[in-house]
Amino acid sequence: MRGYSKVIIMGNLTRDPELKYLPSGTAVTSFTVAVSRNYVLQSGEQREETSFFSVIVWGKQAENCNQFLKKGSPVFVDGRLRQRSWEDKDGQRRSVVEIVGFTVQFLGGRPSPEQEFEEQEEIPLPEEELPF
Repeated sequence: MRGYSKVIIMGNLTRDPELKYLPSGTAVTSFTVAVSRNYVLQSGEQREETSFFSVIVWGKQAENCNQFLKKGSPVFVDGRLRQRSWEDKDGQRRSVVEIVGFTVQFLGGRPSPEQEFEEQEEIPLPEEELPF
């Protein structure tokens, strides 16, 4: 059976996007999105839970996210989950689960035509070429 991964989140950037270019010239941008959820305990006490998600986008969409987004920007991200592993400089095995964004929509304010970007083809790269 073939697997399927789909993620949709809406939240705010926790830091400015970080744009890098691979040796091939392909743009890749990473940023973190905070997603909050409010709920009420049986006692009536209100609580807020915040989760933080790493997002990676590729190509022209990566350049646009870097140009138009900043810390605090509200975004809607549609993508898929990806887990990758590597060995750090101390020889420890590390792993991260991140969202590969297919569609990033900028929220808040008056949107302009260049503030919505449709799905772009992801460019698969060997782990050793990933800049993050």
